[in-house]
Amino acid sequence: MKQLPVRCPSCSSVLKVRKLACSACDTMVEGSFDLGVFTYLSPEEQAFALTFVKNSGSLKQMASELKLSYPSVRNMLDALIERMREIEIEIQKST
Repeated sequence: MKQLPVRCPSCSSVLKVRKLACSACDTMVEGSFDLGVFTYLSPEEQAFALTFVKNSGSLKQMASELKLSYPSVRNMLDALIERMREIEIEIQKST
């Protein structure tokens, strides 16, 4: 699957969505729409966040599912939280 570009290829600034289209009826919506924080995560980070939600936030269950130790999963979650904070700051700067 193609990855949605989130940064300008010229200057690396945060991109915004300008137009949305319905594939069923060709309705177009134009404006300036921010992309959500999850959009800026790598596919691996998105998969980890999805697994976290599916496991109701249980790191013990995640460790079992991912076949990793609890401390490893905890470290991965801490890294994801930090990454999301950085993204939020960057998005706020761009508005």
